[in-house]
Amino acid sequence: MASGSDYGLKRIVWKRIKDTIIADCRKSEVWKILILDPFTTKLLSSCCKMSDLMSEKITIVEDLYKSREPVLEMKAIYFMSPTAKCVDAFIADFKPKPKYKAAYVYFTDYCPDDLFNSMKLYCAKYIRVCKEINMSFMPQEAQVFTCDNPGAFRSIYSPKSSDKQKTLETLADQLVTLCATLDEYPGVRYKKENNTENAKILAELVDCKLATHYELDDSGKKKGKTQAQLLIVERGFDPVSPILHELTYQAMAYDLIDIQNDTYKYKSKDGSEKQAVLNEDDMLWVKLRHKHIAEVSEQIPKMVKEISASKKQPDGKITISNLAQMMKKMPSFRKQLTEKTIHLQLAEDCMQQFSNNVEKLCKAEQDLAVGSDVDGVKVKDPMRTLLPVLLHPYSTHDKIRAVLLYIFSLNGTTDENLSKLIQYVKIEEEREFILNWKELGVPIITAPSSIFSRKPSRRDRSQEQTYNLSRWTPVIKDVMEDAVENKLDTREWPHQSECPAAWNGSGAVSARQKHKASAQDERRTGSRLIIFVIGGISYSEMRSAYEVTQAVKSCEVIIGSSHILTPISLLDDIKGLSKGPIEPFTLEERSNA
Repeated sequence: MASGSDYGLKRIVWKRIKDTIIADCRKSEVWKILILDPFTTKLLSSCCKMSDLMSEKITIVEDLYKSREPVLEMKAIYFMSPTAKCVDAFIADFKPKPKYKAAYVYFTDYCPDDLFNSMKLYCAKYIRVCKEINMSFMPQEAQVFTCDNPGAFRSIYSPKSSDKQKTLETLADQLVTLCATLDEYPGVRYKKENNTENAKILAELVDCKLATHYELDDSGKKKGKTQAQLLIVERGFDPVSPILHELTYQAMAYDLIDIQNDTYKYKSKDGSEKQAVLNEDDMLWVKLRHKHIAEVSEQIPKMVKEISASKKQPDGKITISNLAQMMKKMPSFRKQLTEKTIHLQLAEDCMQQFSNNVEKLCKAEQDLAVGSDVDGVKVKDPMRTLLPVLLHPYSTHDKIRAVLLYIFSLNGTTDENLSKLIQYVKIEEEREFILNWKELGVPIITAPSSIFSRKPSRRDRSQEQTYNLSRWTPVIKDVMEDAVENKLDTREWPHQSECPAAWNGSGAVSARQKHKASAQDERRTGSRLIIFVIGGISYSEMRSAYEVTQAVKSCEVIIGSSHILTPISLLDDIKGLSKGPIEPFTLEERSNA
């Protein structure tokens, strides 16, 4: 198995697939074909490699929607979403003539009766197995999952949306499959907001669907709540974190460099196009991704020097061209050096962007976000902090980000002031970048009578060591720490359903309560905190889950959302809320988008 998939969510998902789909296949010695839809293709490629499938006697992987030649002597495994489109494609494989000897059918989630009956009607004699394996989420990283649905943002927050309830229902179903895969039956809480109810609605849906799912387990017993909590919160709860320029490696790279589908494209010194996938198979990426760019820039050349020293290379300034020379001379070191070369190049790209533009921006952004300067002196007039940014020739997106941070810092501004700012940034035709935040419940125009202060009270982190340009901490990190310490205010975080009274994020479990770890759960002795953000999560919030888990040890924090945000993608989504309704996506159509 791939090294990065040996732990965390990807490991659990692959184990679940092996225990269900692969275990059934092992019962016969025949080589088989695996047929996937776009969603399950993405799911499988996130947690295993073709060699893993080959070792399990799966010889060919095919696309459910493409025309395929019949192979009558082989059995086919269908792993697909329970949608009409998938079921129609499946039926077409066996009617009027069968393409395969037999079919083993596995659905990612509950299959509606009408679809199941259609399959039975036309293909009953070919179906050997038909199971629902409860896995309609995407394991993104060891402690991060998504529902692979960026379109959910518009469906939930656009005033013109026609499928908000259906989208929330689908997200709830996907969250239930996450809990089932983790073998958890969590207590559910949500962040109460004055002007939006999406978190409350989703919490009710999830809790109700969890109760139905766990009504009877395989042994015929009703499953009780486990040592886990699920917190549901909306994107408007912290508008600052996804807008700031972040200086930790992963967040910075995805913000400043054009990385599509986790693929970083770059030119080598000889001018050839290269690309590298940034995922957990690259252990150097795992080691560096949450570190500050200053540390990354320092560490990679050191690592390269260690390699060159071990091969008695003359020390000198480490540059990309030097590395290219070394690689030609030392084939045995090629893999190690390739890994480090990629990150040396990516870190260089990040630092170049930083010194060209971002460095000066960061100081103003941090002062506006934190509300005080490096010395802890309160920012009395945020406009004085903002003006230099607006006067400098930064990009329009960067200026919009600064204006938003200014508005967030004041908890909204006047109509007149906003009009002036919009003119200053020259976005009269695109004012939705700013105005549409109101759809997320974030105050943009201040009503004179507004008595509610939306700003959450923050943890005191004045004693923590930080870089001057990285003083802001995502609000979700406060929430994670409060939840782990059992300090969340029940008025702000009502219980949709409570987990056992013994739950304590620090890992203390009541002596009377037997907490037997399941087979897939042997690595932990404490509890799990699952956080779901409606409307997307940022890379800095993902980092927070790892930081809190690392600090607490006995409580694993898992964070997820419909999708992962970058500052630019979020701004584009915000602007897009003004557009007319879109056709609702199905799971597999989303994967194609």
